[in-house]
Amino acid sequence: MILAAGRGERMRPLTDHTPKPLLEVGGKPLIVWHIERLAAAGVRHLVINHAHLGEQIEKRIGSGATWGLRISYSAEGEGRALETGGGIFRALPLLAASPFLVVNADVWCDIDLAALQIAEQDLAHLVLVDNPAHHPEGDFALQQGRVSSRGDVRLTFSGVGVYRTELFAGCEPAAFPLAPLLREAMAAGRVSGIHHPGAWWDIGTPQRLAALDQQLRGRDLD
Repeated sequence: MILAAGRGERMRPLTDHTPKPLLEVGGKPLIVWHIERLAAAGVRHLVINHAHLGEQIEKRIGSGATWGLRISYSAEGEGRALETGGGIFRALPLLAASPFLVVNADVWCDIDLAALQIAEQDLAHLVLVDNPAHHPEGDFALQQGRVSSRGDVRLTFSGVGVYRTELFAGCEPAAFPLAPLLREAMAAGRVSGIHHPGAWWDIGTPQRLAALDQQLRGRDLD
């Protein structure tokens, strides 16, 4: 699943008429970079949720046949984004299998998606990265492959994770964040993780978008 329902307020005015996942870097939309990597990793069924200007995403991306996969859309409605947790929960009927991989549309990374695995007893497997300058305090601690909400050394959640449907047991249709569910699972010792030392960008401002675009246009990353 690709999470593509965010409004992109910090990216305005770029997102006033274009949904954030369709903003281009390196000659193609952010979301296309993800689709290409997911297809290369062996994904054959993809779910994309959307809200703000979501019809543009469906028109631009289509059925997925271009990349040899099938795409289903979870439309949340204009101005009704359900946050990360609520968006995934709404899309669960479209996700044919558990566990499933989720990627935030507004990041760019070279994470090896095909290598991500989750143990049978775990509810989530998270990819963590070094803390960027705009988020120096990090999110979670990682020790010996286990993720916890507390720790002296904290890393930043990359927006890439593998989840089981059981993580959302007891949830109701509504807008809600994912983090509280993850912290509850961490407290039960059921969240694993890895540290990704490679490339990762959080495209949260026009300046970061421009910086990544400049870098990609100077390198052959296809």
